[in-house]
Amino acid sequence: MKRYPRDMYGYGKNTPKAQWPNNAKIALQIVINFEEGGENNILHGDNASEAFLSEIVGASAWPNQRHANMESIYEYGSRVGFWRLYDIFKKLPVTVYGVATALARSPNHVHAMKSANWEIASHGLKWIDYKDFEEKDEKADMNEAIRLHTEVTGSAPKGWYTGDLP
Repeated sequence: MKRYPRDMYGYGKNTPKAQWPNNAKIALQIVINFEEGGENNILHGDNASEAFLSEIVGASAWPNQRHANMESIYEYGSRVGFWRLYDIFKKLPVTVYGVATALARSPNHVHAMKSANWEIASHGLKWIDYKDFEEKDEKADMNEAIRLHTEVTGSAPKGWYTGDLP
């Protein structure tokens, strides 16, 4: 039988004992994805509306058209969801996975992130699927994401997440 390529076993019965500061029993990492304004939209020069990630079952891209339902899902996140999370977590260390074009369109959000001293890691240039991109094109987008991220946050990203598998 061919070996399964994912590790489904982990440490097994030999899980290492974690030694957290102050003998804490749990460690919690809080990550907020900030993608609103980085999705596909003809307002951004894209050929079609977003279809990659939404609560709309069976969503498909609308060529050369805006998609009000899709836009409202993303806008809700920036208008309401972000500020709720900010109020809850502003005194805690948080990592934000920020799409560079979304950050650039939301200076008030970036200011809030920085005032809370949150780490702003890169979540790529746009909220798009890079699975079938040519390496040179993905590299160009990565370089532009780093440039834009640095411009709008004041420093280069120290972390990166786009979620592609090789």
